Amino acid sequence: MTTTEYQVTGMTCGHCVASVKEEFSTLEGVESVEVELNKGGVSTVTVVSAETIPADAATLAVSEAGYELVGPRTFS
Repeated sequence: MTTTEYQVTGMTCGHCVASVKEEFSTLEGVESVEVELNKGGVSTVTVVSAETIPADAATLAVSEAGYELVGPRTFS
């Protein structure tokens, strides 16, 4: 299992959180997604997955939800 924290900008509400969680949940190997909302600032999205999620897949997931990925930090 791998835990990765993604920094995401532009999220302001519960709907934003739900959209990001939904997009990450569609990625192969994702076990769980948690979001620490920082309204209008940089929110933290924590993803637990079987393997590290490719950077392009994470960027696309956040973009599809309508937000911007600032950067990941991976923990094993």
